[in-house]
Amino acid sequence: MADSFSKKENFKKKIQKQKEKALRREERKTNNNKGAEDVFMYVDEFGRLTSTPPEQRQEVNLDDIQLGAAPIIEEDPRKTGIVTFLSEKGYGFITEDNSKENIFFHNNNCVEPVKKGNKVSFEKEKSPKGFSAVEIQIVK
Repeated sequence: MADSFSKKENFKKKIQKQKEKALRREERKTNNNKGAEDVFMYVDEFGRLTSTPPEQRQEVNLDDIQLGAAPIIEEDPRKTGIVTFLSEKGYGFITEDNSKENIFFHNNNCVEPVKKGNKVSFEKEKSPKGFSAVEIQIVK
């Protein structure tokens, strides 16, 4: 069975597009003059990518580079502070020396009885309502 005129024309157009595409591909291969200069990118002192190399090179000590999260510095579990408030009901607050943070405490957590104004040492413990002081001892 013979092909119709439109089928022949469509086939011709398809062959012509394939030839043009092959020509463009060959042209790209021959005219690819990208050198190593176009491939490299540089980072400036502000962390931005640039195509120009930096004027002066800075040496980096590989030991100074830290990967991952910052290390957690182990702090002393015993803290010191001053009893700033004491209620007759048996609770009070200690103002921590370093952070000036008020920390709740209860007389049940005291090794010895404390009074308002006493300098004490204690350990912080996480409670449902925030931090609380435990193992409270008077510092002499």
